[in-house]
Amino acid sequence: YYSDRLVELPLGVFGVAIGTIILPALSKRHAEQSTEHFSAMLDWAIRVVLLLGVPAALALAVLAELFLITLFHYGAMTDNDIQMAAMSLRAYAFGLVAFMLIKVLAPGFFARQDTKTPVKVGIIAMVANMVFNLLLIWPLAHAGLALATALSAFLNAGLLGYLLYRQQVLVFQPGWGRYSVQLVGGSVLMSVALMLVSPDWQVWLEFGLWQRVRWVAGLVVLGGGLYFIWLTALGLRLRHFKMNG
Repeated sequence: YYSDRLVELPLGVFGVAIGTIILPALSKRHAEQSTEHFSAMLDWAIRVVLLLGVPAALALAVLAELFLITLFHYGAMTDNDIQMAAMSLRAYAFGLVAFMLIKVLAPGFFARQDTKTPVKVGIIAMVANMVFNLLLIWPLAHAGLALATALSAFLNAGLLGYLLYRQQVLVFQPGWGRYSVQLVGGSVLMSVALMLVSPDWQVWLEFGLWQRVRWVAGLVVLGGGLYFIWLTALGLRLRHFKMNG
């Protein structure tokens, strides 16, 4: 429960928000039969999801115990509970990008009045989730259930993306190679910096509330700052993410 709450924050703030923004715009482009703009808008949404989702997922994974301690370790929650929750949080964080991609790929069908395909894909993913649950619960316990959810989300997002691509609704725009280098490099830099700077989680237990809050805020600013400095140094600018059309 605790780990799921943490993953829902970036999913709701970024994934749901982007999906909500693009649905009416996609519907308008479909009505105008502007296939090129429709595809470009989907490509834009995927890039923005990756820009925000990848570092968010890595930060949750690297700082799992620290986030959980800061938010919940004040009463009945024990040290062992923190370790157990951190395991499931890392499993959920692995699937965060997939959860967010579903939120922006599904509107590619809804905007074209195709509600059946996302439902069919969702059913396939649900069945796969059950299979993954059975396979992973024994070796990984509760974390296996979280990982099963993440894997089924990747299956869901992958099928949605594949179908949009096969229908030539999604055509990737130029520049993905350079963008991938920018994204991966910035994410690695951020993750390494957070691992080097953040205290051991057992030391974190000795901190008071405001000391924990200050540390979390500082780590978030440090990680986010390094990430965007790297992107800027490699030529990425906010204007590149302007949603034209």
